[in-house]
Amino acid sequence: MNTNMKRRLFLKASLASGAVGMAAAAGLLMPRVVLAARSEAAFKAESVDVAVKESMGSDSMTDSGEVTLEIPDNPENGAVVPVAVATTLTGVESIALLVEKNIKPLCGVFYPGKRMKPALSIRVKVGESADVIAVVKSGGKLYSARKAVKVTIGGCG
Repeated sequence: MNTNMKRRLFLKASLASGAVGMAAAAGLLMPRVVLAARSEAAFKAESVDVAVKESMGSDSMTDSGEVTLEIPDNPENGAVVPVAVATTLTGVESIALLVEKNIKPLCGVFYPGKRMKPALSIRVKVGESADVIAVVKSGGKLYSARKAVKVTIGGCG
């Protein structure tokens, strides 16, 4: 490597480290919350009705055959229960997943895009034998499906 190349490499490295130093000094590299906005009250709620009302805007749910909830009846471990939710409803705005007897029942609220298939598959903790509830908001109305799950090991208690 000749002297010119070494000088260029040194200058590039100096400028890059100077730019990073200035960005850090200005506070641009400080970690910030980059998560989507969420309802703190919904996640802190201790009942299903309050959690649904805070997260979906209403607690008036209608049982629907168009919402399917796939979950094992007796999961191997209550700490990681596989749950799959799907719906044939159109215009789905959001999907919420709740576990009835957990201390904080709301597991999550998901917002599928307009071009996405309204389905999700996740793992949740089921603290004790309880109903797992999926709530789908479509056309301003709430549709739900629920399934009883019997937990034998790995729950909260």
